[in-house]
Amino acid sequence: MAKLSAINNNQKRLKMIQGKRATRKLLKQEFTNKETSFERRIELAHKLAEMPRNSSSTRYRNRCELSGRPRGYHCKFRMSRIALRALASSGMLPGVVKSSW
Repeated sequence: MAKLSAINNNQKRLKMIQGKRATRKLLKQEFTNKETSFERRIELAHKLAEMPRNSSSTRYRNRCELSGRPRGYHCKFRMSRIALRALASSGMLPGVVKSSW
């Protein structure tokens, strides 16, 4: 089980990302526009730098829904490899079969 503080911090990041997504997107669109002047790009870069770091989507960490484990994450099931194996072995995940050859 992951530390509860790490899980809570990640949830705070997710809320901040969702709240600032539109502002960040507008700034980036104007920044990458070819017609924007150099001075304006500098202003936009400063505005992006002044935004909270946790509002960037790269700061969010995928975590297991059951245990909060950050490593060995499977996107399709939204859980770690350990939880996935335990549930699949007990037959709790429909359509998942243990392979053998």
